Amino acid sequence: MKNNTSKWVLGQKVTLHPTTGDYDLVVCETPAGAQGPPPHVHSEYKEAFMVVQGELEFFVNGETFICKQGESVDIPPGTLHTFSNKTDTACTWVNIHSPKGFYKFFETFGIPETEEDAIMKSVEPEIIQKVLATASQYDMAIPPPPQH
Repeated sequence: MKNNTSKWVLGQKVTLHPTTGDYDLVVCETPAGAQGPPPHVHSEYKEAFMVVQGELEFFVNGETFICKQGESVDIPPGTLHTFSNKTDTACTWVNIHSPKGFYKFFETFGIPETEEDAIMKSVEPEIIQKVLATASQYDMAIPPPPQH
C-alpha cells in the first residue's frame, strides 16, 4: 500500500488516498479545539464524513449537532455546512467528495506536514484570503457571515 503524504489544510491534517472511482477519499485529523472551514455550500459535490476516532460538532443548514466515533454525516449538494472539534482530543475522520475533483482544493492550499510550522501556516491570513477569493473555482460558495 502506498504511503500517502499528508498536508495541513486550514488547520486540518489531510491525507489524500487515490481512487479509481469517481470520488475523492481523504483521511483527516482535526486537532483539539480546532475550527473547520468557513460555512460553505457545494453546488455539485456530494460529501460524506465518517468519524473514526473522537467527535466533531457539525453545523448543517442552521442545525448544530455532534457526530461521534462510528457515526457519519451525509451532505447533499446545496447544503450549508461546516464542522469543528470542540473537545480536548484530536478527531480522526474520513471524508468523501463525489464526483472526483475536490482533491485539487487540498493540493492547492495544503502545506506539507514536514514543513516547519505547517499547521500555523495553513491558517495564516494570506491563505484564508486566497481561499475566500478562489473558493468558487472549487465548487465552494462561502456566504458572508450573518449580520446581528
